Amino acid sequence: MAPAAANYYSAPPHTSQKQRGYRICDTCGAVENPSFQKFRLCGGCMTTQYCSPECQKSHWPSHKAICQHTAAQMSGVKQQPISAAYPDENLAKYLRKFTSTHSSLLGWAGFQALQLKRLPANIRQSALLVELTYNSHADSLYRFSVSNTHVVPRTYVTSHDPLVAADIERREERCRRSGGIGTAIILVQCGGVSQVMPVEVDPPSKISWDSRDDWADVLRHFVESGRTDFKPISTTARGVVYG
Repeated sequence: MAPAAANYYSAPPHTSQKQRGYRICDTCGAVENPSFQKFRLCGGCMTTQYCSPECQKSHWPSHKAICQHTAAQMSGVKQQPISAAYPDENLAKYLRKFTSTHSSLLGWAGFQALQLKRLPANIRQSALLVELTYNSHADSLYRFSVSNTHVVPRTYVTSHDPLVAADIERREERCRRSGGIGTAIILVQCGGVSQVMPVEVDPPSKISWDSRDDWADVLRHFVESGRTDFKPISTTARGVVYG
């Protein structure tokens, strides 16, 4: 089987193709095109993203509760050692940065793990759990390695925290109003610290990513190589598209 990523071994050819899988502005729904403009992350939760300061400001009243809740959880983690195996008090911050850095790769892995191209209804029942091992490394790109991946019931994520569940439901409703199938949930976990990554997903008919069974190997390859340039392969009527 050919590699799942156009640049598995080398950099991909230049392309201006854009499809969902990049970040989405949490206010207006604009899709990020990193070639022209990178979205800004909320400095509090480091999860929600915006295309402009204006969108961030207008969204604050509805985002405030979940943002402060997430920030308080991260602050609480810093006040106590995670465990003997994870003594670094900055682990929560590193994990948030990891999730942001690898958002495209994690979103693609979630799409593949839940088999959403073939079984879109899985988005309402299951979530992807990615377990990481922390490595004390000066370079942030090498601080984590993938120890395991699991497809778990969606309630594994939503039943423990009502505010997180409500935020996911809000994203779900918005996605479906715009014609999507819902919000895929990726839970990234290291020791006792976790980061929830919701990904709004277009209908399978609009997503041209090739279905892959080797998604876990691809995820591990890019993370452990310290690479942030993941570009999936899509086979379309017009030929092969990279990204």
